[in-house]
Amino acid sequence: MAELPDWFTSIPYFTKRWLALTAILTVAGRFGVLNPFNYMLFYEPFIKKFEIWRAATALLMYPLSPGNGFHFLVNCYFLYSYSVRLETDSFGGRPADYFFLLIFNWICCVIIGLLANIPVLMDPMVLSILYVWCQLNKDVIVSFWFGTRFKAMYLPWVLFGFNLIISGGGLQELVGIIVGHIYFFLMFKYPQEMGGPQLIQTPQIFYKFFPNQRTGHSFGQPPTRATPTAAPAAGNQQQGEGGLNFRRHDWGRGYVLGQQQ
Repeated sequence: MAELPDWFTSIPYFTKRWLALTAILTVAGRFGVLNPFNYMLFYEPFIKKFEIWRAATALLMYPLSPGNGFHFLVNCYFLYSYSVRLETDSFGGRPADYFFLLIFNWICCVIIGLLANIPVLMDPMVLSILYVWCQLNKDVIVSFWFGTRFKAMYLPWVLFGFNLIISGGGLQELVGIIVGHIYFFLMFKYPQEMGGPQLIQTPQIFYKFFPNQRTGHSFGQPPTRATPTAAPAAGNQQQGEGGLNFRRHDWGRGYVLGQQQ
């Protein structure tokens, strides 16, 4: 218990607030302090009654029931795990760029949620973050159930298919994949690999509130692997990427290990 405050303090800025607000609102709804129905995303009260707070609370409040408590804990783990890795690694030192990623994916989830009648946005939002991480680390080898191994770029689709077969769901996972792909395509793939213009970029006002904390590769480029463009000096070689290992649970998702591959 003495280590818990230290662990919470060590969580990066945006991940900490996202996780904390999710836990607070969800517990409040579970014990009747708040009525979850008033905080879920429904078309009529959101559009006609202008209850605009539902767009945010639908992301942060998860209506708990006896059958989905473990599912919520799994979501919290993946929220923490992949958001931390994006915020501290791929977007390390660039909080404004990561904030834009969260805002962009959240807006897309709200739009699709209204069209597809998805009242709770935690699942698609978390999977959209996972999808972006997998695309930025696509060659990392991950382990799935029964010792199967594949590249991280396939993980979101494996999770989608697994949930589709086991529980007959998959819609929210598919929405998360779509949202994550929209961001990755517009921010990275289209301008860099296809030679198109930069269609989306972090608004300058974000940098005023969250200035860059260190220099690094320019935004809009996924982390590069060891592909030298000039003869490197002796011993000046980059290490390979970290591996993953996934523990067993009913969704088949996993845990990222710190070991190198």
